Amino acid sequence: MAYGARMWPVTLENGDLVLRPLRQRDKAEWMALRRRNADWLKAWEATQPDPSGPLPSYRSMVSSLNAQARAGQSMPWVIAIREPRAARPVMAGQLTVSGILWGSALTASLGYWVDREQAGRGLAPTAVALATDHCFGALGLHRMEINIRPENAASLRVVEKLGFRDEGLRRAYLHIDGRWADHRTFALTAEEVPAGLMARWRGSQ
Repeated sequence: MAYGARMWPVTLENGDLVLRPLRQRDKAEWMALRRRNADWLKAWEATQPDPSGPLPSYRSMVSSLNAQARAGQSMPWVIAIREPRAARPVMAGQLTVSGILWGSALTASLGYWVDREQAGRGLAPTAVALATDHCFGALGLHRMEINIRPENAASLRVVEKLGFRDEGLRRAYLHIDGRWADHRTFALTAEEVPAGLMARWRGSQ
């Protein structure tokens, strides 16, 4: 079955928040946002285990992500916000659903980051809820997983607000900021949110 062809590209919206595909022409805005948030994200971002290994260019990163999306393996979104004086939604972060498994698994992992200047506005939980509902509803996935460093208090609050279950610690799960780092795994299944994760999130506010 051509999963990728039927699932990508897609844009999702909820109020002023927009999840849209990451594009090559986003380079200048994306690079500026990343530079502004370099210190903010350093402690949580995956790194290359081989320090001498080459880092991908923006073009190759987007090409790789879009190839995975077309193959039905991922969905790389920009988190954007409609601002009153902006001609188009302003980039505020990134959310990627990756490691999508079909067949008898129907599962995926979700990762995200948000501009430090936008933190505290509820963007992360809203974006996670929007993406998860799309995966459970439109795509028919069964399980969504989020892996978070135990020290990342802000992200731990996101999964707590949304009601993801804590499934325990994964030792040395990802290479982060120059070393192998433990992560806690949080998960949610479609049966746990029959009315949708967005409904749960809105109802808790």
